[in-house]
Amino acid sequence: MSGDSVLRATLFGLVLQLIMVAAGHFSPAVAQFFAVGGMLISLLAGLVHGRTRLTWGSAAGGGAVAGGACALLGIFVSWLLGDVPAMILALGTALSALTGAIGGLMGWRLPRVLA
Repeated sequence: MSGDSVLRATLFGLVLQLIMVAAGHFSPAVAQFFAVGGMLISLLAGLVHGRTRLTWGSAAGGGAVAGGACALLGIFVSWLLGDVPAMILALGTALSALTGAIGGLMGWRLPRVLA
């Protein structure tokens, strides 16, 4: 698992998470989609990482790290703003790590399907 690729994917996901958190803090219509939106962002972060990997294991592992890390930081900011309960830190991070791993596998497989 390349640290540089994981870092780039995590930062990509974190920027999207923070945009969603800020929008949801001011708009209840956006806030109601925090769970789905957060996991979709983690999936994208995993996909970004997975496209650079040569093996499925490093794609899934790095995708899980990127997806979970960006979600943890985004959820933490949302918790600091009082928008989500503390329990979501653990549950949201775990589910987003799983979604990030799935995204990593999708990203790893996608170039091979298109080639």
